[in-house]
Amino acid sequence: MNDRGDAMQPGRRRFLRNSALGAAALPAAMLGGHAAAADASTDAVKLPPSILGLQPVQSKIVPIADDERRARLARAQELMGRSGIDAIYLDGGTTLDYYTGMRWWSSERLMGMLLPRSGDPVYVAPAFERDRAMEQIRFGHDLRTWQENESPYALIAQVMREKHAGTGTLGIEEKVPFFRSTGIAAAMPQAKLVAATPVTTGCRAIKSPAELALMQVANDATLALYKAVWQGLEPGVTQQHIAAWVDAGYARMGLRGEASINVGRYTALPHGSREPQVMREGTPVMLDDGCYVEGYQSDITRTFTLGKASDKMKRVFDIVRKAQQAALAAAHPGATMESVDAAARKVIVDAGYGPGYTYFSHRLGHGIGMDMHEWYYLVQGNTRKIETGMTFSDEPGIYIPGEFGVRLEDDMHVTAAGARWFTPQSPSIEQPFG
Repeated sequence: MNDRGDAMQPGRRRFLRNSALGAAALPAAMLGGHAAAADASTDAVKLPPSILGLQPVQSKIVPIADDERRARLARAQELMGRSGIDAIYLDGGTTLDYYTGMRWWSSERLMGMLLPRSGDPVYVAPAFERDRAMEQIRFGHDLRTWQENESPYALIAQVMREKHAGTGTLGIEEKVPFFRSTGIAAAMPQAKLVAATPVTTGCRAIKSPAELALMQVANDATLALYKAVWQGLEPGVTQQHIAAWVDAGYARMGLRGEASINVGRYTALPHGSREPQVMREGTPVMLDDGCYVEGYQSDITRTFTLGKASDKMKRVFDIVRKAQQAALAAAHPGATMESVDAAARKVIVDAGYGPGYTYFSHRLGHGIGMDMHEWYYLVQGNTRKIETGMTFSDEPGIYIPGEFGVRLEDDMHVTAAGARWFTPQSPSIEQPFG
């Protein structure tokens, strides 16, 4: 039952951060995506030299080629045949981008793609969006449009009948809103609607070398940004300052990203607090989140102190570090996903921070790629086997209520010889970047 999970809503951590900062966060929110905007922000928040020293990464980015997307479409059709699915429907969103490169949001107006088991995709869009849709369509040329007073669901049913699948099986991608699924079902009463997950996740869970390369750029950029933030910290720095540094730093690299920032006792809350927080000597700081590179994401957490850490903080950090290493060693092809969680959890429990979820209160990790949280999940009860090419976060933690928490998170990709991190493990709580 733990083979599925709820994907994190985009910007959730940014929402918490900005809720805490209120109007004071506006300078950070206005930084935008360009280095010029980042420079302009210095009137509101002074940027440390380490942030100003970050450089663009565009020269390292190689977008996904059309040939790879064609191979993805063909792979989807192969998996449809294995699963007995005649066609799949995708809404605007991440999976449509994955297969076609189309960047389109999901709204109350249906815009999506039907991929039949054989042949080219068929796109469905509002008539007034025809020209904008045609600008992005690169695979196939069949675009069906509907007027505002017409039913897009009837149009989908018509396409299915043309494909001789009006009474067949239609796979619905998991992010399609419920109202859309029920509308399609009502227009196709003789058809069977099923989850398209065996097809979509069957493709997306296994990353190609090109995808891994984009994720590497994203991870390298996030780690460089975190190091620059750490180098700029001093007593009295607030979440507002760090939020502005994060936005400006990513902008200087030509990227979009974010970070949640939590200090002191708030690090004992895995996803932080809305309360305003200030850096003080000897307090732990937790940075979490990542950035986007051509749609591919990073997700890194670093916990460190401003100055000297207590002996207890050092002990907890070392336990979490060993748990992270144990998970990496356990994540090899053929291992069950729950066994990776178990390997990390055993280290923490054996060190006295148990049982179960008492102090390590969340799963070990999640799949990552174009969504920060995507299939599959490293959690007890998930007996699915790990395959070469899968990518996960590796993020054990110990959270001591009222005191502090430590989480270390690096993303890993599974090779035939075992799992490898994209970024080097944090060496210590006082010197997190070596």
